[in-house]
Amino acid sequence: MLHFKLSRLREDVPALLKLAGPLLIGQLAVIAFGVLDTAMTARYSADDLAALAMASAIFISIYVGLTGVISALAPIAGQLFGAKRFDEIGEEVRQATWLAFGLAVLGCFVLLNADHLLSISHVGPEIEGKARLYLNILALGLPASMGMRVLMALHNAVSRPAVITVVQIIGLGLKIPLNLLFIYGGLGIEGMGGPGCAVATVIINWSWLLMTLGFVLFDRFYHPFRIFERFSLPDWHRIWTLLKLGAPIGFSYLIEVTSFTFMSLFIARLGTTALAGHQIVANMGTVIYMVPLSLSIATMTLVSQSIGANKPERAEEIGWSSVFFTTALCITIGFAVWIFRMQLLDLYDPPAEIKVFSIPLFLFIAFYQVFDALQVTAAFILRAYRIAFWPMLIYAGSLWGVGLGGGYLMGFNVFGNTPTFLQGANGFWAGNSISLGLAACLLLYLFRRTAERYEKTHPPVEA
Repeated sequence: MLHFKLSRLREDVPALLKLAGPLLIGQLAVIAFGVLDTAMTARYSADDLAALAMASAIFISIYVGLTGVISALAPIAGQLFGAKRFDEIGEEVRQATWLAFGLAVLGCFVLLNADHLLSISHVGPEIEGKARLYLNILALGLPASMGMRVLMALHNAVSRPAVITVVQIIGLGLKIPLNLLFIYGGLGIEGMGGPGCAVATVIINWSWLLMTLGFVLFDRFYHPFRIFERFSLPDWHRIWTLLKLGAPIGFSYLIEVTSFTFMSLFIARLGTTALAGHQIVANMGTVIYMVPLSLSIATMTLVSQSIGANKPERAEEIGWSSVFFTTALCITIGFAVWIFRMQLLDLYDPPAEIKVFSIPLFLFIAFYQVFDALQVTAAFILRAYRIAFWPMLIYAGSLWGVGLGGGYLMGFNVFGNTPTFLQGANGFWAGNSISLGLAACLLLYLFRRTAERYEKTHPPVEA
């Protein structure tokens, strides 16, 4: 069976790359926002960079948790698309929009009342004030971000990620001049430092939503979905179906990201240099993560469409092809990151003391690439099968328990016997790497068992 699945790589990999290519470009365009924010704020002041690290960690935790719920639309609409039940897709989009609205209200409340989260880092009042302002500004753009996630899920489900990519690239083109204007000041506007990044982001979020809505409204490709054919009141049955799948996905995202968020908040106790160095390396790790993430989203699309078309064997074959290809690619990337670590670090042009602190952390970025690729690919395949609850539990035990808990014990040398190399920020990164390995093993086992059960209960049909 393994030999047979490997033999399908020649067919499956091009299909994956066709979808993953635009996804990766779009994801990198969005991640470039963080790179630009980090690099441009680092040149403004170390305090602003530390505030950015705190605030962005909190925002990302909230954002991915909420948008993870909305991402349940992608496998549901993907299965409908594979089954050629196009008219049902529009109703799912309308109900996902109602859900997104409710989640946006919740998210804005948290962002506007984040004092308890900010207090965990024990930083000075000036840095905390800048971080608070950053979060308050981003609350203005959250409704647009949630609406955009509905449209992104739709485009992923129907194999049209290039549309979103074009919009995201346009946003990136706007980001640089807007950052320059609001961070450093100009045209009569006083420079805001780190919080200026948030102003630029909010403007772009609303621009993205309006552009994408216009495209969906006027392009004939979307007419069979009947998205704008009528107004729909909330359908609690459909919303509940979205929540049953989306809530565990959102909580899984929350677990995954908060493992990094609390790393940042705990590392902040080690000083501004440690926090700034961690922020740079974490930002680099996020950029690299876009490669397996894009391939995983493409995999979920193809697997869910195969399931909708009642081709369970094909769905499993695509899944395993993606596991093998994505892992091999990320191993190569890991080696490259370690070899070119100095050149990559120079791109951020940090102060000398931050650069010295950051260099050892690149070892962990290179090391965990294989585990990260395995776990994210398996998780997205399971979402195509509408399996999200057990992966959520796996993430909670591994990333929070082993990763964050173990990292805390090592990083702060709680028991007094941690080797020097694994103390401080290194300990947190080591714990995170181990936890990803554990999650990968468990998720791959769950995928194998799920595929076997699905094939037994859903006899395939001929193409």
